[in-house]
Amino acid sequence: MVGLKLRVRNLTKNTVLADRADIADTSATRQRGLLKHTGLADGEGLWIVPCEGVHSFFMKFAIDVVFINKKRQVTKVRRNMVKNRIALSLRAHSTLELPVGMIDKSQTAAGDQLELEKYEG
Repeated sequence: MVGLKLRVRNLTKNTVLADRADIADTSATRQRGLLKHTGLADGEGLWIVPCEGVHSFFMKFAIDVVFINKKRQVTKVRRNMVKNRIALSLRAHSTLELPVGMIDKSQTAAGDQLELEKYEG
């Protein structure tokens, strides 16, 4: 079965953060997260909703993390989060986990407006 995917655009900067992100919107998918992955390619990511904090315990690779509120505005970014770390944004409603470098490549910063578009993958 083919699941839903997500495109994420930064409307403020007119850049793309991900064009084929997975969606973790159940208890099981949120708990599993990226733990079984060995890396993320450009364009990939994981949108975790609801979520105001993530950890990188037992992760096999570093990630960039974007925290997003209900209005789809960036509340905080965390670049190059290596294993055994925790990142939180109490104002966030969801998080987007991305390959390291995507925050800088997309010029994403707190306050930017994002567009999240679901599609059949």
